[in-house]
Amino acid sequence: MSVFARIASKLAEDAWTLATTPVEAAREARYTVAAYRRGDISATQLLRTAVATTFAVLVVAVMLFPIYWIAMSAISASGGSIYAADGFRFVPKRTSIKPFVWVLGDLMIQPDTTIAVPFTDLSVVFDHPRIVFLDASDYGVESPSEFKRYFVNSVVVATVTVALGLSVIVPAAYALSRREFIMRRKILFGYVLFTQVGGGLGIAALIALYAIFVQAGLLNNKIALAAYYAATAVPFNTWLLKTYMDGIPVSYEEAALVDGAPPWRVVVEVILPLSAAGLATVTIFTFLAGWMEFVVAQLLLSSGNYTLPVGLFSLVEEYSIPWARFSAFALTFASPVMLVYLFAQRYIEGGLSFSGMEG
Repeated sequence: MSVFARIASKLAEDAWTLATTPVEAAREARYTVAAYRRGDISATQLLRTAVATTFAVLVVAVMLFPIYWIAMSAISASGGSIYAADGFRFVPKRTSIKPFVWVLGDLMIQPDTTIAVPFTDLSVVFDHPRIVFLDASDYGVESPSEFKRYFVNSVVVATVTVALGLSVIVPAAYALSRREFIMRRKILFGYVLFTQVGGGLGIAALIALYAIFVQAGLLNNKIALAAYYAATAVPFNTWLLKTYMDGIPVSYEEAALVDGAPPWRVVVEVILPLSAAGLATVTIFTFLAGWMEFVVAQLLLSSGNYTLPVGLFSLVEEYSIPWARFSAFALTFASPVMLVYLFAQRYIEGGLSFSGMEG
């Protein structure tokens, strides 16, 4: 089974586990109560379990409250926050889905209606009906947001960032983990250095970066921006994946070589499958580097190529902020990230355990 098939299978298992979690929790609670009635557990143990569970629920509630606040602001018909002049409210007086309709805009499929005739200057046009999933005007929303364009820009930037980043991270991590060559230790120290000094350069680095992009004619270029993101993601993620590969026994490779497998098959069929958790972790981190970054994207891109973080910031006006639309935009923008962390938490923990054979 390939690496991606293994990851897809595990994601399916996680989705099923998530869907059945409430049922399992109710079943465990029922078994605990039945065990207490039979005398298998004492009242002290039952109380300790109840207190621990209550504390855990309160901690989770505190952590999720900011998201709840933003969600309530997004569905507020008044367009404001849940904290108003008349006091704090857990639920707005009047709710509306218009902010989300404004964010998503007109969702439709428009088939290509033009077919070019080969070897001529003619084109044939066919009329096809549009398939409309959401018509903003039906909800009284005029001039929907440009979320879809920002979303496409972010997908392009993040996808190219992952492709470029992994094309360097994976072979570099394998070489640093499994090969001995001249200046290997110095290169390793260089990777550590670049993971530490990047954030400390601050405004000077931004000015230099802007000047380089202008001189190279790459200003407002999404692919060039993705290449920059990939370059910034390489040092830390290479070191992370290299450390993970260090935990894979060399005997596995030796056994494959004895069986006659060429080096590339050893990497593809032995090292990469055993590094699935580490690969998932660095893929997620590299994706987030292109999906979430704001400062450099705002510096280098114009309005036509804005990514989602810059598009969200563009909603902030000089003297006022449309809180309902801002909150709806922020929630829609953050949803993919939340889903990634929800389903990939196990792989991130495994990838950060620094052992290819962990678990």
